[in-house]
Amino acid sequence: MSLVTVVPVKAFEDNYIWCLVLGDNCVVVDPGDAQPVLEYCAKRKLTITDILITHHHWDHTNGLDGLIAAFPGAKVYGPANPKIGQITQTVKEGETVSLPAIATSFRVIAIPGHTLDHIAYYGDTGLFCGDTLFSAGCGRLFEGTAKQMHNSLQKLQKLPNETPVYCAHEYTLANIKFAEQVEPDNQDLLNYKGWAGSQRVDLKPTLPSSIGQQKAINPFLRTDSNQARLNAQQHSGKSLTSPEQVFAALRDWKDHF
Repeated sequence: MSLVTVVPVKAFEDNYIWCLVLGDNCVVVDPGDAQPVLEYCAKRKLTITDILITHHHWDHTNGLDGLIAAFPGAKVYGPANPKIGQITQTVKEGETVSLPAIATSFRVIAIPGHTLDHIAYYGDTGLFCGDTLFSAGCGRLFEGTAKQMHNSLQKLQKLPNETPVYCAHEYTLANIKFAEQVEPDNQDLLNYKGWAGSQRVDLKPTLPSSIGQQKAINPFLRTDSNQARLNAQQHSGKSLTSPEQVFAALRDWKDHF
């Protein structure tokens, strides 16, 4: 069991920058903005030792220069993409990122779809999946294909049910509205809606979730559900005979929802 404390630091309108803290050390995931992270670390006298990047989008990387300037010894891990020039160690599928400062390591999982370079970090602390898997949703297909994203989500779905899921945006309530259209009779989803609503009324995060919870409520992980297939089929006007086709129809539906 990990002794690391995982803290969401808010950025922009709905981003979470995850800070993994053990003792005086801090590892930062997807810093789109340096200032809130620097303020958090200053208040607690933390040293940033490592930074993990899931993909190249600006709202996950624009804080790198500021954090590196403040903590020049920090290592930056991420995918091999020339758009992220600050990376000091590129990582890919199956490799391990060892973080002795917080007594933690992560296995790297390639999860293209939202972007082609997208990776996730999985370990005892949980799953840090950027913009691929959201609570009750998934990322848009900016660079990859529906097939790639479906395959990526299938990888994540095979992780242990108890795995905490730390995604990068507070999109949960909007995602639930769509999920209700896909599976209006899903009681697990309706129960989760009540909980998530109360969290947001109190301005509390709906994250982390868990793999098991997402398998119960997330339409993009429920492409074998008969109700999801029938409603996706009705919306698309096409016969959908495979989970991949259901996923593609759901993603297109969500894009125009």
